[in-house]
Amino acid sequence: MNTEAVSVAVIAPRPVGVSLIWTVAFTILWTWLIYSLPALAQSGFPALGVRLMAHGLIAVGLWLGLESTDLTPRQRQATWLVFMVTFTLWAAVTWTAAISGAFRAGASSLPLLPAAILLPVIVGTPALLLSKRVGQLLDAMPPSWLVALQVYRIFGSQWLVYWLGGMLPGLWALPAGTGDVLTGLLAVPAALALATGTVEGRKGAMLWNMFGLADLALAITLGMLMSPGPFQLIIPNGPSMGIDTFPNVLTPAFVVPSSILLHALSLRQLFRHSRVETL
Repeated sequence: MNTEAVSVAVIAPRPVGVSLIWTVAFTILWTWLIYSLPALAQSGFPALGVRLMAHGLIAVGLWLGLESTDLTPRQRQATWLVFMVTFTLWAAVTWTAAISGAFRAGASSLPLLPAAILLPVIVGTPALLLSKRVGQLLDAMPPSWLVALQVYRIFGSQWLVYWLGGMLPGLWALPAGTGDVLTGLLAVPAALALATGTVEGRKGAMLWNMFGLADLALAITLGMLMSPGPFQLIIPNGPSMGIDTFPNVLTPAFVVPSSILLHALSLRQLFRHSRVETL
C-alpha cells in the first residue's frame, strides 16, 4: 500500500463522521419544523424546493459527466437534451396529474398511482442498464455523485411526523419513514467512503444501494396492500392511507420511481468500475 492510500485510509473516517453529524442535525431540524408547522409540508413548497434542487443537480452533474467523456460536443449536447427533456417532461406530467387529483382513489377506473410507480421503472431500467451511451457516461462520472444525490431521502421523516400526528397508519409510516431517513442519512458518508477509491468503500456503497432499494420495495408493497383500490388486502386500524393527494402523492408517483432508477444507475456504475479494476 502506498503513502497516498494510507493517508486516505487514515483521513477518511473524519469527514465521514462529520458529514453524518451534520446530516443528522439537519434531519432533526427539518422533522421538528414540519411537526411544529404542519402547514409547511402540506403547502407543497418544500417538495417543490427539494425536487428543483435535485433536478438542477442532475442537470449539472449530467453535463459535467458528459464533458469528461470522449463524445463530440454535438453528441454531448444531444445526450444531455434527450435525458433532461425526458426527465423534465416526466416530472411535469406527474406534478400536473397530482395537482389535478388524478391519483386520488376513485378518480379513475384505472390504477393510475401504481402505474405511475411501476411503469417508469419497467421502461427506464432496461434502457439505462443496457445503453452504451449511458455506460460511457457512468465510466466518466465519479461514482460518489449518484450516491450523495439521494441525501434528499431524509425528507421521508415527514411520514414519521404524520404517524405521530395520527394521520397515517404506523404499519406503513414506520418502516417507510425510517428506511427513507436511514437511506438519506447514510448517503453522504457512503459517498465519501466511496470517493476514497477503496474496495471497502465500494462494497459499502453497494450495500447502501441494496438497502435503499429494499426500503422502496417495502414501502411500495405495503402502500399497495393498504391503500384503497384493487390491490388492497390490509385495512389498517385507525387512520387510513392518505398519500394520494397533492403534495404527498408526489413521493410515490415520482420520487420513488426516480430513486429506484438512480439506485439502478449507481449499481451499474459500481459493477462497471469493479470489473475494470479486476481486468
